[in-house]
Amino acid sequence: MKGGLPNLGRAESRSTPLLSGLLLWYGLLWTWLAIAPVNRRDWLLENLLAFALVLLLLLTYRRFQLSNASYCLITLFMTLHATGAHYTYAEVPLGFWIQDFLSLSRNPFDRIVHFAYGVLFAYPVREILMRLAGVQGLWPYPLSVSMILAQSGLFEIVESIVAALVSPELGNAYLGTQGDEWDAQKDMAAAFGGAALAMIFTLTTSKGVGKTGHRAAS
Repeated sequence: MKGGLPNLGRAESRSTPLLSGLLLWYGLLWTWLAIAPVNRRDWLLENLLAFALVLLLLLTYRRFQLSNASYCLITLFMTLHATGAHYTYAEVPLGFWIQDFLSLSRNPFDRIVHFAYGVLFAYPVREILMRLAGVQGLWPYPLSVSMILAQSGLFEIVESIVAALVSPELGNAYLGTQGDEWDAQKDMAAAFGGAALAMIFTLTTSKGVGKTGHRAAS
């Protein structure tokens, strides 16, 4: 196949230097941001799911390798998450700059990251549905969006439980509500919107959708 998104009907050849570079980048960035975070206990809570995801990707690499595109997208999201964990999402400097520039009432960095979760994870989810679950036709697109919405809702529930059980006093910092009682719902909506846009882009940039649901060969 020439250009565009990879054919997900089968595993593409992997670029070991690229994957090693992505792992090195994230490892170095994470280590640097782990030094003197704004709130160490919040940083630990924020990284619980990050630890689990990285461990899962490493343990499953030999038996089920994602495409290079998926690994790049996941790394980009993990970069944003590591930044938010270092500062706490409500205090990321870039968010304050955006808040001042757009005259917003709150630091929007957490909302941006939830939107990015939808944008960046919808494609890997679609790949898993096609290659592992064998979902065909147009179904991978709406199912990917639905799974991102479901995962986003699950994360909000898990975060609230972890905050309540592990460190109740860090609830506001960890959850990043910034006084918004509808924060969880808005975060879920942001992830849903990002996933929908990602799947629309994936579909429209394909030359054609075959019966297997992946881009037709050039």
